[in-house]
Amino acid sequence: MSSHKKDLQYMNIVNNILNNEEFLKIKQIEHHGISRYDHSLKVSYYSYKIAKLLHLDYEQTAVGGLLHDFFLSPEDRTKKERIVSVFVHPKHALSMARKEFDLTAKEEDMIRSHMFPINLSVPKYAESWIVSMVDKCVATNEFAFKFRFKLKYAYNLFLLFVISIMKI
Repeated sequence: MSSHKKDLQYMNIVNNILNNEEFLKIKQIEHHGISRYDHSLKVSYYSYKIAKLLHLDYEQTAVGGLLHDFFLSPEDRTKKERIVSVFVHPKHALSMARKEFDLTAKEEDMIRSHMFPINLSVPKYAESWIVSMVDKCVATNEFAFKFRFKLKYAYNLFLLFVISIMKI
C-alpha cells in the first residue's frame, strides 16, 4: 500500500505519528498476518479517504485510524492472552496514544470504540463508525490472506456495501 506516500495531504497529517519512536515499535508486532504498523496504516488511510469523500473530519479520522491499535504486546502471548486482548486493547491503545500525542475527544472515541460491538463502547461520531467498519474490513482481508481463503471478493463486496450505505 504505497499510495498513501503519494498523498501529501495525508502524509502531512500523520507524519509526526509515523516518525514517533514509540509508534515505530509496532512495526515489530505481528497482527493478522502482517505488522500492526501496516494494519494501522491501512485502516488510517482508507478511513481518511472515506471521511474525505463524505466531507467529514478526515484529518482527525487519519489520526484516530492510525492510533486505533497503538499498543505493545509480547510475541509470545498465550492464546488466552490474545483473546483477552481483543476486549481490552482499545483501552491500552488509548492510554499509549494519550502519552505520546495530544488527542481530541473525537480521536479518543475512534480509538476507544473501534472494537464495537465486541467492546461495548459505542462510537459517538460518524468518523468513529468509519474507523470501526474499515478496521473490520481490513482485518477480514488480512485474515483471508493469512489463511489463504478466497474472501477478497466478499471483502470488496462488503466494502462497496458499506460505502453505498454511507452515501444514503
